[in-house]
This record gives sequence, C-alpha cells and structure tokens, in this order.
Amino acid sequence: MSSTDSNAALSATDAHNQEFLVFSLGDEEYAIDILKVQEIRGYENVTRIANAPDFIKGVTNLRGVIVPIVDLRIKFHLERVEYGGQTVVIVVNVADRVVGIVVDGVSDVMTLTPEQIKPAPEFGVTLSSDFLSGLGSLEDRMLVLVDIDKLLTSDEMALVEKAGA
Repeated sequence: MSSTDSNAALSATDAHNQEFLVFSLGDEEYAIDILKVQEIRGYENVTRIANAPDFIKGVTNLRGVIVPIVDLRIKFHLERVEYGGQTVVIVVNVADRVVGIVVDGVSDVMTLTPEQIKPAPEFGVTLSSDFLSGLGSLEDRMLVLVDIDKLLTSDEMALVEKAGA
C-alpha cells in the first residue's frame, strides 16, 4: 500500500469520527458538536429582557451582534449556582442564529468514534432525551451528547429572537 493509499484510508476513518466540546454542569459532563461552536468567552453581565423565560439570562453585544444568553442549568432544571471564575459562555451557531449558552466550565475537545457513541436512553438523565444525540463513552468517562439544535426548539428560538430584537 502506498502512503497515498494509507492516507486516504486514514481520512475515510477520520471522516466518521466526531469532535465534541466537553463542558460541565454540576457533576455531569456534557458535550456538543464542535462545529456548532463559534467561540468561548468568560461570563459577563447581560442586559435582562422583560418577560423572557427564566432560562434566557438576557442579551449581550458581541462585536455589534446582539446575542441572547441561555443558562443551561436553568434549562436542564438543575440547581442554580453562583457564577464564578470558571463560568463561561459558549457561543454557538444554531439555525443561522448566534446564541450564548452559560455552563459551569469547559474541559476539553474530544474525538469520538461511532463505536464510542451509544444511543440516548429514554430515561434516567436530567433532561428530556429529545435533546440528546447519545452518550459518549471514553475510558472511565461518560459524556451526555447534547443536540444543541433540538435543545433550542423553534418555539424557544422565537422567544430568543424576540429577546434579541
């Protein structure tokens, strides 16, 4: 096999692997598709929007773009926590919209093979399985893989649009 052939074989294998940004909420580790992530920023105070749902913390101005900020702890019905030095905002692109999601911290980027991704369970996790794309298992770690597009449903995105307007 020539080096070109082996490189093509490696590329084909790599094409099925997925990269995820790993973040924490409480004691759990979650992950989202790295291709949805635009940037990671420290948490800054936001401008609160009247009549917005609890999970929408408010909006912030990101280089001239008004970005709604969603707190995933509230969205996932987890206990509230004081924001600290590790609290970050992951800026994501969802359906051609820019949204910031507040998480406790970001740990790393992981590549998972299709064999390491298991189907989402129907119960037993803190959030509806509709939002899950699966569970990633890597050695002694279990990652809850979040489908960020489904998480911010179209009804909620309409609220986010209103909040940003």
